[in-house]
Amino acid sequence: MAEIPLEKLVKAYITIRNKRSELSAEFKAQDEALLGKQDKIKKALLDHCKEHNVESVKTTEGVFYRTIKRRYWTSDWASMYDFVMEHRVPEFFDKRLNQTNVKQFLEENPDLIPPGLNAETEYTVAVRKK
Repeated sequence: MAEIPLEKLVKAYITIRNKRSELSAEFKAQDEALLGKQDKIKKALLDHCKEHNVESVKTTEGVFYRTIKRRYWTSDWASMYDFVMEHRVPEFFDKRLNQTNVKQFLEENPDLIPPGLNAETEYTVAVRKK
């Protein structure tokens, strides 16, 4: 089997990437328009629940109900960290590592490896148009 010239592989890669970007942009534009319409409908349904003091409504097309969604955040990380440590509630934080900070720490401290740290390295290919 004949080997495909590298120039053709790079050209094909760039062509596919450009087409994917084009399709992605089209999808995002259409999806944003649909999300906007959905948001207007959700507002109307929430308004109905509020006006009629109900939590759910059954229709011939389906059921809708309102729920309470609550989010939490902090604007003072230092105080939040102190609070978490004082009250021993580390579950306030997500269990994930900041990739950039871990990489920087390991580069600056090659002899210090945190216990339980796992690492995975792989090669990737990047293609740029000339």
